[in-house]
Amino acid sequence: MTSPALQIALAHHRAWTGKDLEAAMTYIADDVVLDAPAGRLTGIQAYREFLGPFAEQFLIRAEMVAAFGDDSTALLMYDTETIPAKSAPAAECVTVRNRRIVYNRFIFDRLPFEEFQRRQAGDGARRGTGASR
Repeated sequence: MTSPALQIALAHHRAWTGKDLEAAMTYIADDVVLDAPAGRLTGIQAYREFLGPFAEQFLIRAEMVAAFGDDSTALLMYDTETIPAKSAPAAECVTVRNRRIVYNRFIFDRLPFEEFQRRQAGDGARRGTGASR
């Protein structure tokens, strides 16, 4: 039997990796706290702004590696294939209260995404330079 926190974490994960951000956000508390590589974000709107672009623009697919949980905590480890990186492993350790995620410690390697942004910026600059000649 799957623990209560793990049920919520898996449902949230399935929703956002299925690109259904509205459904994913139904599992998030209004006052959620997210600790991610870029720093701490607080509140459901900040959480949506963090997750939305990744889920909607970069994510190609996700494969669960492992998932564990108890009554209030769940840990998911998964690998995502994204536009910037063929393999972008991540882990989330969430705390659940009243069937909502109230805290998420989200860990992933930012380097492939930063390199992708640099390449995009470089391509844009080169196109701009070429157009002005």
